[in-house]
Amino acid sequence: MIIASTRSSRRVVCSNYVNSTLSLGFLPRLSCLTRSHVCARKRVPHAPDLRNGWNTIGGVRGYPEIAQRADQATQVFTKVYASVFAGTGLEAWLRESNIDTITLTGFMTNNCVIGSVAAAEPLGFNVEVLSDATGAINIANEAGSASAQQIHETLMTLLHSNWAAVSTTDQWLSALNSGSALAGSNLIVSAAQGHEQYQR
Repeated sequence: MIIASTRSSRRVVCSNYVNSTLSLGFLPRLSCLTRSHVCARKRVPHAPDLRNGWNTIGGVRGYPEIAQRADQATQVFTKVYASVFAGTGLEAWLRESNIDTITLTGFMTNNCVIGSVAAAEPLGFNVEVLSDATGAINIANEAGSASAQQIHETLMTLLHSNWAAVSTTDQWLSALNSGSALAGSNLIVSAAQGHEQYQR
């Protein structure tokens, strides 16, 4: 999970899950590598495929370009939960830095991204999610199954309905260049549009 951020000084970085149980099944586009605020993932007993370190997944090295671009200004926060806020010190750093908006990219849509978006709401942070710079995995268990694409597209729709402004990287860059905020939807509008589309 990688996080980037503010409306006045946005930075984005992507990582990749490859050749492991957690290989991404759906990734719309991989399109970024600049200085960022990086969240490391710490190994936890219930997640044996995740190893310590922000540039390895399942023991496979990710993008070495990320490590090469890190400098003393790069903030690294180590996390053990899906949310980037739980036990990391990120919330305090964002507040000290007068940052009110976070832009989420990285993996997985169905774990770290949704966990971080949900955790940001009660903290009062605005959230942006770049739909083509995040990805999901295929999932099957006793409750059912869903393809990575189905999971990703459904979660983007859900997040945009109330919790985040979801956009493509190009839309985000356009908003950045024009100095405008990304617009999200809301639950009432999304429900009305859903009713119109599916209740006919």
